[in-house]
Amino acid sequence: MTNSFRRAGLLLAAAGAALSLSLGGCSSEPNSSVERLPVLGFKSAEPTSPSDTLPDPIPAFRLTNQDRQVITNQTFAGKVYVTDFFFATCPSICPKMQSELLRVYKAFETNPDVLFLSHTIDPAHDSIPVLRDYAERLGINDASRWHFATAGRDSVFALAKAYMTGAEVDAAVPGGFAHSGTFALVDSQRRVRGVYDGMVPEQVDQLIKDIPVLLKEEAEAQPVAAK
Repeated sequence: MTNSFRRAGLLLAAAGAALSLSLGGCSSEPNSSVERLPVLGFKSAEPTSPSDTLPDPIPAFRLTNQDRQVITNQTFAGKVYVTDFFFATCPSICPKMQSELLRVYKAFETNPDVLFLSHTIDPAHDSIPVLRDYAERLGINDASRWHFATAGRDSVFALAKAYMTGAEVDAAVPGGFAHSGTFALVDSQRRVRGVYDGMVPEQVDQLIKDIPVLLKEEAEAQPVAAK
């Protein structure tokens, strides 16, 4: 199977999950003028009450970034973030993906409430120095804003599934790994609020438009959370 066909299959799986598990498109809740993005994801257990319908949040994680700093879900507490999966020797979609994600980063470079997290799916090769070099070649010198992270491969693949994307070992494709190339937008409660094809500029444009929508929603919810 060619890499393009494999990627298409992974994209279809992610898109199908997003369509079947979203709570609808953008909406405004009663007594609120704030537009809201859908909540996407998987429900691991049967609802315990009529209101228990939201998908599970991204599970707790522990990674190491390009500055050898341990990062966890708490690193992103109170922030929204964009995440993807890549590997440094990827000969196919990764350069285009990272170019598009860099465009998103630059749009929010001065906003401390928006972070970025890129997971390597090839931790055996992508050591800390490799990740640092990769980040620097993209012009990213502040690891606190854009983390290029590594962990055990099984842990990373499990996270990819939680983020509604696809990544797997595939010796038949260039580079030895197949992945979908999607970006996920995640809120401060670790819920996926959007999935975008990083190879399609129009979808990346939509991501850039959706981030302020999510930030506005988060700002409105803040006083409620503080009560």
